[in-house]
Amino acid sequence: MATSLLLLASVLVLSNVAVHSAFAPDLIVGMAKILLDNYCSPEKLTGMQEAIDAASSNTEILSIPDPDTLASVLTGGVQSTISDTRLVISHEPNYVPAVAPALPPLPPDQLIGVLQSSIKLEVLEGNIGYLRIDHIIGEELADKIGTLLLELVWNKILPTSALIFDLRYTGSGDLSGIPYIVSYFTDAEPLIHIDSVYDRPTNTTTEMWSMPTLLGERYGTKKPLVILTSANTKGIAEDVAYCLKNLKRATIVGEKTAGGSVKIEKIKVGDTDFYVTVPSAKSVNPITGKSWEVAGVMPDVEIGAEEALAAAIKIINLRAEVPAILEATGALVADNYAFENVGADVAEKLAATSGDYNLISSKVELETKLSADLMTLSGDKCLKTTHNIPALPPMNPSPEMFIELIKVSFHTDLFENNIEVQAIAQIIVEHVWNKVVNTDALIQLLAYHLVGVNWDSFCSYFFDADKQVLLDKLYDRPSGTTTELWSLPELTGARYGTKKSLIILTSGATAGAAEEFVYIMKKHGRAMIVGETTNGASHPPETFRVGESEVFLSIPTTHSDTTQGPAWEGAGVAPHIPVPADAALDTAKGILNKHFAGAKK
Repeated sequence: MATSLLLLASVLVLSNVAVHSAFAPDLIVGMAKILLDNYCSPEKLTGMQEAIDAASSNTEILSIPDPDTLASVLTGGVQSTISDTRLVISHEPNYVPAVAPALPPLPPDQLIGVLQSSIKLEVLEGNIGYLRIDHIIGEELADKIGTLLLELVWNKILPTSALIFDLRYTGSGDLSGIPYIVSYFTDAEPLIHIDSVYDRPTNTTTEMWSMPTLLGERYGTKKPLVILTSANTKGIAEDVAYCLKNLKRATIVGEKTAGGSVKIEKIKVGDTDFYVTVPSAKSVNPITGKSWEVAGVMPDVEIGAEEALAAAIKIINLRAEVPAILEATGALVADNYAFENVGADVAEKLAATSGDYNLISSKVELETKLSADLMTLSGDKCLKTTHNIPALPPMNPSPEMFIELIKVSFHTDLFENNIEVQAIAQIIVEHVWNKVVNTDALIQLLAYHLVGVNWDSFCSYFFDADKQVLLDKLYDRPSGTTTELWSLPELTGARYGTKKSLIILTSGATAGAAEEFVYIMKKHGRAMIVGETTNGASHPPETFRVGESEVFLSIPTTHSDTTQGPAWEGAGVAPHIPVPADAALDTAKGILNKHFAGAKK
């Protein structure tokens, strides 16, 4: 930084020395001093004074006779070195400093007219308030006209159910107005640190806090607040938007703001006609530790300024539906979730989190958050939102098509020692079974099946016909009934029976009905499980519509017998021999080959 400043100072000095005596010799030093004394980020100027002192002894001359050209060159050098485009050096012989006009003592009727022309207020359909302010007034003016503002504006806003605060055209304002505006959208207690402003000329930092008392009532923290922004939103309006956004009190809709400054000063260089425009104060948000200055305020919902109002209305209307959606979701989960105690607990806790949905901006965002909350509260990855996808029409394939379906759905290999490996898909038919029933051992590959069918009938092939086995009990929550799953006494085709070896391969992707099959076979000691712990999903969930909304829930309604402890839902089925999924097949073959080798001795 010191080297860069030395180059900058050299350019400044070289641009000045004896240019036909057009400029005073101390012009550039005066500019540099203005920066040192007034620039809001003095840490960027470290070493500048030393650089100026060193450069002042240089005797070379850079001849730029035109003052406007010189100002442009100096501006480019300063901006590129300090990386701040707000710094401008200008030559303005006729410049007259702007003075904010004082509010003249107007009679009440004229004052009302002035206020009504500068503030736009409307109550939209659905009791949505709309307020546009193009200039943010400060403390002094607020004290003078506060009663009128309350009567003409604020008391009409208070009864609305939500507010759209339009700052798309707000390019000016007073720093002291920030805590006033922000405080109307916060609670009286506790007081909130909303901003800190460092002022370079006085080398002081002023903390801005929410105000404990205000003229009139607060809008509060419960009702939706949407702020509209555009590329023309500048300065104090940006600070207001940034504060309310990071307090999570408002949703910003529109365009990224201008990236202005909390305070800009235009300072004359000595007795010359040159001026330095410099940001003399900077805002540092206590929540982010950063500033909106230069960078601008990024909207939560980025959309063209002309479309922002319609988008804001859509967001508010969606939020109006959220309480009913959450209530209906809780009721559906409490009444239908497979595990009754968990369902009731989820419903209660979901109701308590309703305030977390205040900043939802779209249906997708609502569904995503609702899914995350349901999964977190229940610990069940299958309890979530879903899409209401219509069921596909039933297929009536020709015999030829059916044979092709079987060929692509199943894969069988015969290994040494008459060991069969079968990848089980969704259809178990005699066409496949006849190939495996006479093998001496069977490896079933369930490692890559995310979903499946009801496996209870298929389980029967691995038990003997002379004794029925209670495979599992399934409790259905909506009906409150329990169904016992028994092995079947009669089957199509021959049984594999209980005498021959059976190894089932699993992975973390083994889920749903396939897990039920693994669970049954492990619980009854009929198979050795090799691979990874299964997914821990659920029995196939049912889809429920949430009230009259377009939100749908996927709710597991059935669970396996838990009288002897947790089943597989949630936790998955742990293998007897844990190995990575891609090593499971070789491990299983090794186990069986060793078994057969021992049997032959």
